[in-house]
Amino acid sequence: MNLTTKYMGFELKNPLIVSPSPQSEQVSNIKRMEDAGAAAVVLHSLFEEQLSFQSSELNANLQQGAESFAEALSYFPDTGDFKMGPERYLEHVRQAKEAVDIPIIGSINGVSLGGWHEFAKQIEEAGADAIELNVYFIPTSPEIDGPGVEKLYLDLVREVKATVSIPVAVKIGPYFSAFANMARQLDEAGADALVMFNRFYQPDLNIDLLEVKPDLTLSSSLELRPRLRWVAILCDTIKADMAVTGGVHTGVDVLKCMMAGAKTAMLTSALLKNGIDHLTKVRNEMVQWMEEKEYESIQQMQGSLSQRKCPEPQAFERANYLKILTNYIPTV
Repeated sequence: MNLTTKYMGFELKNPLIVSPSPQSEQVSNIKRMEDAGAAAVVLHSLFEEQLSFQSSELNANLQQGAESFAEALSYFPDTGDFKMGPERYLEHVRQAKEAVDIPIIGSINGVSLGGWHEFAKQIEEAGADAIELNVYFIPTSPEIDGPGVEKLYLDLVREVKATVSIPVAVKIGPYFSAFANMARQLDEAGADALVMFNRFYQPDLNIDLLEVKPDLTLSSSLELRPRLRWVAILCDTIKADMAVTGGVHTGVDVLKCMMAGAKTAMLTSALLKNGIDHLTKVRNEMVQWMEEKEYESIQQMQGSLSQRKCPEPQAFERANYLKILTNYIPTV
């Protein structure tokens, strides 16, 4: 069974990539991931705030208003809360590269211009095979318009691409007014891959303490659907490779991603819930299904259910919406 796939120029032994999580903070875990079947590992993210915390100006900005809204500071971790500073992160990249034979992808999480390109270069020099830009931006100001948001993303990609020679993936969310057009713009800006989609964690409200409560809920396979839809729509329309992240938990989930048109499927929540060895189970599920259906390779199925190859391409647009709403029968 040929499980190989190509992603950002790499020939991977299978489509399984471990996306950023606390598990990759230990080199021993990265080695376990490789042994369990991971074809590549995206290291845990270095946050823009970790780079910026070295600036006294940012620290001063964070302190403004603290006398009136002290709880606001709780949203920003203290410098001691970060498990790795920039220097330690670079050393971690070096150690990971020495420990395994699979590609190691560095991850930077942020949104503003300036400083990123310099550290991206340092990550490359530390030995990373590629870089993933994890762009997490919520445009809450009414002064920021759609084109302004898009320009921010595109300028960031161009800045980093102009600095490094290794491939650059961009991890984004779906919240653009014209996502297909935005994907094309990112492709033209030089992104080697689009990773879809970033999970924008939503805070909860504590009505007893009158506080906004940060909250994290691990994903489930149900979250896969919007990712499958957009990968299927974009398949063969952009040059950048596509990776699915968020909702990948089983071998069947991975195969759905491949048939939609993705080159890789990334797992985090599944491994946090079930352990690193869950990778082996996912891989075995893939092989078993492919044997039963007489598939010979992953590449044989990639894009077979994309919008352009699907027997019912309208299902990715309004047809599914109309069919579901007009044919639903309540059970109660």
